[in-house]
Amino acid sequence: MAESYSDTVLKITGLRKKYGDVVAVDNISFDILNGEIFGLLGPNGAGKTTTISMICGLLSSDEGKIEFQSQQISDSRSFIGYCPQENIFFPKLTCYEQLVFMGSLYKMQKRACKKRSAELLDMLGLSGKRDVFARNLSGGMKRRLNIALALIHDPSILILDEPEAGLDPQSRVLVRGIIKALAGEKTVILTSHNMDEIDRLADRVAIMDKGKIMITDSPRNLKNSVGEGDILEIELNQVNEELTKILIGSFGNEFRTILSDNLLIIKAVNLVSRIHEITASIKNAGFEIKEIKLRENTLEDVFIHLTGKMLRQ
Repeated sequence: MAESYSDTVLKITGLRKKYGDVVAVDNISFDILNGEIFGLLGPNGAGKTTTISMICGLLSSDEGKIEFQSQQISDSRSFIGYCPQENIFFPKLTCYEQLVFMGSLYKMQKRACKKRSAELLDMLGLSGKRDVFARNLSGGMKRRLNIALALIHDPSILILDEPEAGLDPQSRVLVRGIIKALAGEKTVILTSHNMDEIDRLADRVAIMDKGKIMITDSPRNLKNSVGEGDILEIELNQVNEELTKILIGSFGNEFRTILSDNLLIIKAVNLVSRIHEITASIKNAGFEIKEIKLRENTLEDVFIHLTGKMLRQ
């Protein structure tokens, strides 16, 4: 992550976008600082992709202003690199040819474009696939090549939409390493509904839901804002409101509980010492416990605190 950064590189003010009667982005404002990794975290449909599409100039806004280093954006192509959620390739070009062709679209000098293409293939661990058609690459390699295509013109801002979507664990680690390596050198904006991805990578996070930005801060500050206490996740054969009533009857208002699918989430101080009596109350009520997990606060707990629902709902 970037150790230090200053100056606003991108300023969003009052941005709004509607599709018919649906408000996809609802009057959002935030600043992004030079050299930081900035995360947009929220469930599918929160407005993340619509927001970055407007930043990239792929969509026009209905209202609001987007400014880059105090100048309103008219053509963002020269300083923004965009890697969409879905990998996009030219089917009849090799990895190297993809990059050279993309560079030509940015009107790069031919010699500089070839040099940059070779450097990017090396940086992203794709030198050995230089002359391989992109369609024959693995999922992780395709993702890395798409990031290379977004970097070909050496943009100052790199935007990654769900960069780890559909990747296996090993590929996720590789992509995270690439993003971390770019921190400080470039400003990176990434969207995700994966709280772990954002928590590991972002210097600051904006949590979005239903087109609105609910809060913006560092992952650590956001998790601290939920308050002290442990989180106990109990997977059951079924959950219903009767379970909440039982827990309130046994423990009063000591616990804050949330029910989601077959998951009971309990938050309280010193939960470790209470696990036995909690599970005994649940079993005595006739519920079957499948799995128990005790953990610290996460960004999903912040989202639950703000919205009353889980990110994956």
